[in-house]
Amino acid sequence: MEPPEMINAGTLVLKRWEPEWADELTAAVRESLPELKPFLPWATDDYELSGSRAYLASADQSWEKGTDFQYAIFTAVGDLIGSIGLHTRMGPDVMEIGYWLRSPFAGQGHMTTAVQALTRVAVTLPGITRVAIKHDARNTGSARVAEKAGFTETSRRVTDSGDTEITRERPAA
Repeated sequence: MEPPEMINAGTLVLKRWEPEWADELTAAVRESLPELKPFLPWATDDYELSGSRAYLASADQSWEKGTDFQYAIFTAVGDLIGSIGLHTRMGPDVMEIGYWLRSPFAGQGHMTTAVQALTRVAVTLPGITRVAIKHDARNTGSARVAEKAGFTETSRRVTDSGDTEITRERPAA
């Protein structure tokens, strides 16, 4: 069983990414590069439309394979404000949530709302016993979102690059 292609999150709507949103995705990433670059290796000064198209094609393939489920985040009035996804890379009983938000929309509770909505969906999937969020210790925004969404720190590890990665989890029940 896979998650739905659209999730109503009250003031937000999460929709499975579609190729026709590539231009707006590119604009959102470019606008948010100062905040994204320290934490996301794909967020580079030369990010262009081709990068968005490649991401959207990959996201579609991963959805079909059942390994990743990527959503665009829209406001109720249709503004594309970010991306959020469920990932199976931590094992068969856990869904990992990854996310980023378009800079002008940060600090308004949008990502916490999106994470809470996606968590509610994740825990209904067969075999899922927990939901996790991993973030860089320096990424205070992601830390606040995870905490506000009810995730508790379960581990810290130093990555190969010397950064500290924090894992936070919520049990399914």
